[in-house]
Amino acid sequence: MKYLISGGGTGGHIFPAISIANALKELDPDAEILFVGALGRMEMERVPQAGYEIIGLPVRGFNRSNLFKNISVLFDLWKSMRQAKQIVKDFCPDVGIGVGGYASGAAMKVAAKMGVPILLQEQNGFAGVTNKLLKDAAAKICVAYEGMERFFPKEKIILTGNPVRQNLTEGHRTETSRKTLLIIGGSLGAKTINDSIIAGLPALAAADIDVVWQTGKVYYDQCQRAVDALNAQHFNLGEKNKSTICRSNWITCLPFLTDMPDRYAQADLVISRAGASSISEICLLGKAAILVPSPNVAEDHQTHNAMALVNRKAAILVRDDDAATYVQYNGLRTSTLVQTALDLIAEDSQLASLSHNAGQMGQPDSARRIAEEVMRLAK
Repeated sequence: MKYLISGGGTGGHIFPAISIANALKELDPDAEILFVGALGRMEMERVPQAGYEIIGLPVRGFNRSNLFKNISVLFDLWKSMRQAKQIVKDFCPDVGIGVGGYASGAAMKVAAKMGVPILLQEQNGFAGVTNKLLKDAAAKICVAYEGMERFFPKEKIILTGNPVRQNLTEGHRTETSRKTLLIIGGSLGAKTINDSIIAGLPALAAADIDVVWQTGKVYYDQCQRAVDALNAQHFNLGEKNKSTICRSNWITCLPFLTDMPDRYAQADLVISRAGASSISEICLLGKAAILVPSPNVAEDHQTHNAMALVNRKAAILVRDDDAATYVQYNGLRTSTLVQTALDLIAEDSQLASLSHNAGQMGQPDSARRIAEEVMRLAK
C-alpha cells in the first residue's frame, strides 16, 4: 500500500503526521509513505529527520493585510496544484492523509479529484480552514474533541484523539514531601506565562513546592536572571530572619525539557498553553492543569481547545490578558496566574478531581487507531 501524507507549518501538524506514518509502518512494514509539505516550513526538516521522504510545494498563506501581495500567492498556489497533480500521478497513493496546513489543501484537493480516498485529521476543537475546505472531499475525518459536527458531516467523524509522543507514559515519579508545579510554554516559550512566573517568583519561593519551569530558548536568559536575583535576595533575608525558608533547589529553570515523561510523571499541577498536542498529553496522562490559551493563533482555536476541558471540569482557564495582572497573595505581590496555581496546588481534592476528569478525556493509541482507519480506506 502507498500512503500520501500532507500538511505541516507547525509542530501541532507535523508531529501527528509523523506519528500516523510510524503507526502505519508498524501495521504494514512494507507500506510506502510519501510526505508533501510547504517549502521553507519546518516539516521540510523534521520529516526527513524522522526517516521519511518529503516533497515541498511553493504554497503559502494569504496575506490578509496587503491584498496586492496575494497575486504572487495565487501564482504559487497554481504551481503547487500542478506539482501536486504530478506527485499523485507518479506515486499513485491508495489513500491521502491530510493533517492541516497550506500544503495539505493543495495535495488533498488534487488527490481527491483524481479518485484517491482522503482521510483528514483535525487536532483542534475549532476546525482549521484547510480541513473545513476539504470536508466534502474527505471519506473520513478523525477528530480530537466531541461536538465537531458543527464543522464536519457527522457520518464522516471518528473520535480518535491526537497522537502524542510515544514514550510519554513511561515516566517515573520520585516520591517527595513537596508537590511539583510544571510550567511549559513550548519550544519557543510563551511570553505571557514567563512574565507571569517572573512576577510571581517571590510567592512561589515562599510556598513549600518544587517548580520546574521550561522557558523556551528565547526567554531563558531573562528568566534565569530573575531566578538568580530572587535566590540571592531570598538567602539574604534568611540570614536575618530564620523563619524564612531558604531552599537552593526549589526551582529548576531550563530552556528545554528533554525528559518530558519523567517531568510529567512528577508534576502535581501543570501550567501550559492550550495547543492541541499539549492538551492531548495532559488528558492522556490525567494531569490537573491551568491552561493559558495563546491569543496569537488563527481563529482563537486554543481557547476552544481549553474550553473543551473547562466545560468538563477537567482544567482551569486563565486568559492571556489576565495572567500577568498583579495581585496580593499572603502579603506578597504576585500575578493572577501564580495566585491561581498556588491556590489550586494546595487543594488536594480539586487536584484529584481535575486529574480524574482530564484522564476521562484521554484517547490512548490515537495514532494506531487513525492508521487502522487509513488502512480500512485503502482496502
